[in-house]
Amino acid sequence: MGNITQTIRKIVNMINNEAENGGLWLPNIQRYFVWSEDQIEKLFDSIMRKYPISTLLIWRTDNEIKTRKFIDNYHDKINLKDFYNPPNKKKKMLVLDGQQRLQSFYIALKGSYNGNELYFNVMSDENTQDEIKYKFKFLSSEAADINKGWIKLKDVVYSGADYYDIAERIISEMDNVENPSLIRQNIGRLQKVFTGDEIIIYQELDSIDNPSLYTLNDIVEVFIRANSGGTPLSRSDLMFSLLTVSWDEIEEELLDFRDLLNRLGYNFTRDFILKTSLILIDAGAKYDVQKFRKKENIKNLKDNWEKIKKAISDIRDFIQNQTFIKGDKALPSYNALIPLIYFKYNFPDVWRAKNKEKLGFWLTRVLLTGAFSGSSDTLLDAIIKDIKEKNDFNINSINTIIVNRGRRVHLSPEMVLESSYGQRKTYLIFYMLYKANMPTFNPANVENLPSLDHIFPQSLLKSIKVKNPKTNRMVMRYSKWERDQIANLMVLSIDENCEQKRNTPPDEWFANKDDNYLKLHMIPSKNLLEKDKFNEFIK
Repeated sequence: MGNITQTIRKIVNMINNEAENGGLWLPNIQRYFVWSEDQIEKLFDSIMRKYPISTLLIWRTDNEIKTRKFIDNYHDKINLKDFYNPPNKKKKMLVLDGQQRLQSFYIALKGSYNGNELYFNVMSDENTQDEIKYKFKFLSSEAADINKGWIKLKDVVYSGADYYDIAERIISEMDNVENPSLIRQNIGRLQKVFTGDEIIIYQELDSIDNPSLYTLNDIVEVFIRANSGGTPLSRSDLMFSLLTVSWDEIEEELLDFRDLLNRLGYNFTRDFILKTSLILIDAGAKYDVQKFRKKENIKNLKDNWEKIKKAISDIRDFIQNQTFIKGDKALPSYNALIPLIYFKYNFPDVWRAKNKEKLGFWLTRVLLTGAFSGSSDTLLDAIIKDIKEKNDFNINSINTIIVNRGRRVHLSPEMVLESSYGQRKTYLIFYMLYKANMPTFNPANVENLPSLDHIFPQSLLKSIKVKNPKTNRMVMRYSKWERDQIANLMVLSIDENCEQKRNTPPDEWFANKDDNYLKLHMIPSKNLLEKDKFNEFIK
């Protein structure tokens, strides 16, 4: 295993390019690309300042494993399935460590980020006191004004012309140039850094010339250890590193299943699906990477995958159709669903005969009280054990388990009144209240969910000042919690304009509303809607 050096331009030309020694690709065990525009821009500033960017780790192999291409034109809704390569026995180089950096180079020099390309400001001054000395920015062609110094980076890196000629062309295209020598200096440095200096260093694990030296299991271990620094791998990333060794199709399966679950407005995650799957095969609630080193767990997951998906989907349908939990905004804890999923998975006949209204009420109660908030693994294990022992979902027994662990199942007025703007349980409370006041109210519109808004707008309450007796300074009369408390909130339906309502004083917003509208939004009296009556209104 030796060190190999390359220029940035050369390493980028190797990406997705079979003609370059098999090309650079990503193994299926790699996580998603997670860097922001700002992180990429800072990386390029570091490159220009000749900061070290760490050694890459590459596996040279001809193993028939699933790989994917690097992304050229990145956007927020990108689907990795579009970048999969079919397994093949061709020689290739797979990036084990350094994906984020190489992907950033590829986007910047071969593609775009949300439709914008990377530009460099030729008037950047390394002597500035600013944190960023060499300015890079993702811009549209319309926003990239050459008279302000912005030039497209890839046009310089792939020009092939002498740096001096490039600089002179840029100078000739600008209206006024105060410091042409600075432009020449920056173009010279940029060309040298990206096309001349071999600043990319990578270590190569060779399984072609030495096929017995690194097995696939060895590579997974190397990948996990190599990625323990930098941007940390999530637990699901580590799970995949082990899981995909023996179950090649699982990533695509999970992505498809997650998307299917979320079509009704929820936000089920890959982590939730994996954690729940482990619980369903009785591997316990602790989300431990070691569980995916056990062959029997992998076999159980593969053998029962369709049954697992059905149980999770059925509970998603249950909360959608038979509770007030109509979407992600009204679901404070996804972990609270796991006992119901386990019950449905293991005892489908008992589930069918169960009173669904009581199960829905139990779920709503524990979501409002926060019984499953924070760390809940031991609680889940205890509830799962109780369900197995009783072959049933005994609500009284389960509530006793929750209370014995210092958590609450009892609802109180204070618990409701302590709710505030931004909390999921607040959405759940309002969906229940509005449904009671207006049976036709429907919060479950996936395309445009109703939103919570302030009755007395934030801007209005922030404008009310009082003098602080200790400092004699004018300060806001109402704290953030007072402004955001549940009594100052209402639901705006999908037909109402959130932007229009946002800063409208309540005496104006409700002036022409009829009694039914006032009743729906629980407005006690129009006489209490002036800003100096806020405290009375809240009371």
